[in-house]
Amino acid sequence: MKTMIGTSLLAASLLVGGATAASAQVKPTLGPYGYGAVKLGMTVKQAKATGALVKKVSGNGGCSGWDLKKFPTPKGSVGVYISPKFGLAAIFAAKGMKTPEGIRVGSTLKQLKAAYPRIKKDFHDFYTVKVPHNTKASYSFTVEKGKVTGYGIALNKQDCFN
Repeated sequence: MKTMIGTSLLAASLLVGGATAASAQVKPTLGPYGYGAVKLGMTVKQAKATGALVKKVSGNGGCSGWDLKKFPTPKGSVGVYISPKFGLAAIFAAKGMKTPEGIRVGSTLKQLKAAYPRIKKDFHDFYTVKVPHNTKASYSFTVEKGKVTGYGIALNKQDCFN
């Protein structure tokens, strides 16, 4: 079942920002299982217990939208989706985050392809690849003018967006 989130909202969520200068300097890692204590597959209760999330959008029986407290997103976007069926389904990178392989917003397409040789462009124009060391998740990257402009990690099996 596809719920309240469409591809355009996914694209907007991939372009999140809002990290403070201090938090961006830490260069936190997103992947292979999540971000810090916030892990893919967690229930809402488990995710809330980390103390790292703030709720933004009620799911009304479907997926709910959240932000990482350290990385609030602009109005109309969220940084995290949680599915009532699959748990924490996706985390979108905030400014300053990087993958364990060193890819971040601003990396070149050449760097992206070198880090993930099996990456493919999908029908939504996202570059997608299975997450190394986590067969249950994939990364999706937006690339414009040869540079990564946003990315996220999501469960392969989720019902928050297509």
